[in-house]
Amino acid sequence: MANKLSVDKKQQILSAAETVIAESGFHGLSMQKVAKQAGVAAGTIYCYFSDKEHLLAEVRLNVTQRIADAVQADVTGNEPLKARYRKMWLNTWNLAVSNKNALSNRVQYDSLPCTTDIEIRAQEKLKFFQVQKLFNDGKAQGVFKPIANEVLSGLTFEACVAIARKHALGFYQLDNEAIEAAINASWDAVINH
Repeated sequence: MANKLSVDKKQQILSAAETVIAESGFHGLSMQKVAKQAGVAAGTIYCYFSDKEHLLAEVRLNVTQRIADAVQADVTGNEPLKARYRKMWLNTWNLAVSNKNALSNRVQYDSLPCTTDIEIRAQEKLKFFQVQKLFNDGKAQGVFKPIANEVLSGLTFEACVAIARKHALGFYQLDNEAIEAAINASWDAVINH
C-alpha cells in the first residue's frame, strides 16, 4: 500500500508542476508553488525529486508519455505502412486539435536544458516506439527515404501539428477531404519515388 501512495504522491507532484508551468511558465516554477499546488510540504517534493531540474525532466517525460500514448493509440505495428502512418497522423491531428496546449507545450520542453541530456532524449525516443518502428520498417522495405527518423517525423507528424494548431485556432478550416490530402502530401514527401 505504501508503494501505491508513493506513486500517487509523485504523480500528484508532477501534475501540480505541470499546472504551475502552464500558469506561470518555466521561469515561474518554484518548489514552493509546486508544493502549494500539490497540497504537500515543500520538503516532500525532495523525497521524489533531487532538485528542480530533476522535477522538470520527470514532468517532460510524463508529458511525452501521454503524447506518445495518444499518437500511437490503436497501432499494433503489424498494419501495412500506409495504414499505420494514416492512423498515427490522424491521432496526432486529433490530439493537436482537441488539446492545443499539449503539443505546443511540448515544444517549450524542447528548450529546457535537460533536453540536451542524452539519457532523457533516449527515454523519450523509446516512448514513441511505434513511430520509430514505422520509419524503420519503411526504410527497411525501401518505402521511406533513407533519412533520419527525426527528419521524417519533422516532415510528417510535426507538420501535422502545425497544420492542426492553425486549424484549431481558426486560421483556416480543413474538411475531411483536405485532411486526407494533407496526409497523402506528407506521405508523398517522405517516400521514395
